[in-house]
Amino acid sequence: MWKRKRKCRARTVKSKSSFRGVLSSRLISFLLPLLFLLTVFAPCVQPSAAATPPPQKPKPNDRYALIFGTVWGPDDRAVYGIRVFIRRLPGKKPKWELTSDHAGEFAQRVPVGEADYLVSADLKGVKTADGQPLHLVQPVTVHVEYDERIDMSLHLTR
Repeated sequence: MWKRKRKCRARTVKSKSSFRGVLSSRLISFLLPLLFLLTVFAPCVQPSAAATPPPQKPKPNDRYALIFGTVWGPDDRAVYGIRVFIRRLPGKKPKWELTSDHAGEFAQRVPVGEADYLVSADLKGVKTADGQPLHLVQPVTVHVEYDERIDMSLHLTR
């Protein structure tokens, strides 16, 4: 068997004073950019006492109002699988997206308080059995005041 020989390398001997110099220069080169970043971005950070608390999720026993509706087709039968959007007025984007169940019904809990909501349906790609597209007669505006249930209907036409 062949044995590997160790290669002789020249070693540099460092004294303790040169080691301290290298260590201090490395430490300074690390701490200076860190100190700079802290001075630049520290005013952007707010103390935790001044920060606003995170929004609370509704609990099961909190008060709420209920928007309950049914989607009716052109033949006055309940329609399954229609996407329903609910948005608070005067907002522009829908906050809730629901799908009607097998009985054509949908329900959404909304916060208690006086508010108006616009309920509409998304009918892209929805057609009757004979291939005619469906249209929503008109979006429905719902007014909520207290913790109450509001019953409404969405009617579809050809």
